[in-house]
Amino acid sequence: MSDKSSPPSALTIAGSDSGGAAGLQADLRTFLTCGVHGLVAVTAVTVQNTLGVHDRADIPAGIVAGQIEAVAADMGVGAAKTGMLASAEIIHAVAQACDRAGIGRDADIPFVVDPVAASMHGHPLFDEHGLAALRDDLLPRATVLTPNLDEVRLLTEMDVRDRDRMYEAAVVLHRLGPRYVLVKSGHLVDDPECVDVLFDGREFVELAGPREQTQHTHGAGDTMASALTAGLARGMSVVEAARFGKWFVGNAVAHAYPMGAKVGPVSAFWRLAPEEGFPA
Repeated sequence: MSDKSSPPSALTIAGSDSGGAAGLQADLRTFLTCGVHGLVAVTAVTVQNTLGVHDRADIPAGIVAGQIEAVAADMGVGAAKTGMLASAEIIHAVAQACDRAGIGRDADIPFVVDPVAASMHGHPLFDEHGLAALRDDLLPRATVLTPNLDEVRLLTEMDVRDRDRMYEAAVVLHRLGPRYVLVKSGHLVDDPECVDVLFDGREFVELAGPREQTQHTHGAGDTMASALTAGLARGMSVVEAARFGKWFVGNAVAHAYPMGAKVGPVSAFWRLAPEEGFPA
């Protein structure tokens, strides 16, 4: 048997989507097609499909923390990301486990916080205690924070309706502690382009892409954050990884497909085509 080196690894700390479009399922698909081994800490199991989230069971906080520490101690983590964290108790446990595992903005392992606070159907995923814990416990630990505009409003009470306001929101969010803030523009549906804004406290970088004319966007936010995380696990800088994530999710949305009665998933299948390659 030939000796093969191990691929980079990335950890997703997220909920399960029974419809397979978002959550840890989207993260693992993205990790795989980005050449990264996916590790998982499951935070919740949802009962959902394209019609909505029908039920949910949260995983005990100690079990969530235990999953993080088990894989970090034995298998190694190149980068980590969060998705749905379900409750203030789970958020506290994740923050402490990440500290112990050396994951965070001031640690060796980059930490991408995707502040998933509501489902794409508008169902809240935690209460005000959870939102406060997210703001106080995780944002200061984040290497990169990746909110969409709904999450910007929940975290800052800013209603962002144009690109100029996105810049202002990035500044406000940066003051809450993350090293970088990536404000995503997918919800600016009247903007002909999809231009995200990355801010490091000093400089802004615009990440531009076409706005695809499709309703099938389920899992787009998870896919971008996990592609960015995969880039970090592969040794990219934050700016390089953000560009990689933008490129990856742009193609995933362009190749999205219908499934179920409503909004279908973005696709990672395009990445399996041998002619596709990330431009230098």
